[in-house]
Amino acid sequence: MSGPGREGAAARERAVDVLARTLYGEARGEPVRGIEAVAAVVANRVRRGGWWGRDVVSVCLKPRQFSCWNPDDPNRPLIEKVGPSDPVFAICLRVARRAVAGALDDPTRGATHYHARSAWPYWARGRAPSAEIGNHLFYNDVE
Repeated sequence: MSGPGREGAAARERAVDVLARTLYGEARGEPVRGIEAVAAVVANRVRRGGWWGRDVVSVCLKPRQFSCWNPDDPNRPLIEKVGPSDPVFAICLRVARRAVAGALDDPTRGATHYHARSAWPYWARGRAPSAEIGNHLFYNDVE
């Protein structure tokens, strides 16, 4: 491939890779539906645009949004090293490909935020989750 098609394919592959690494860092202990739900949050942020970013890579890498990318997070070295031979990462890659292609259902009902059940971030106080999937609560009413 040459020209814009090649650049477009490279951009799609980068988006798939960054999203898969985000999914691995944020949801690798979840069932597939939970991994899909985190991917839906990224897709919902891309659709909404604004301060989160306007594409998958900028949304995933936005500082302090997905903790696995934080420089001081213990997940960071894991997500940087993992490859497709890891069975969970292989699942994350499949989910990421579907999400980047726009072929992923949204089980979160439009959520742009989520947190683990064990956490209680300030932004979730007084809000009802739009979905509860695996060990995460999802919210569609946070800006």
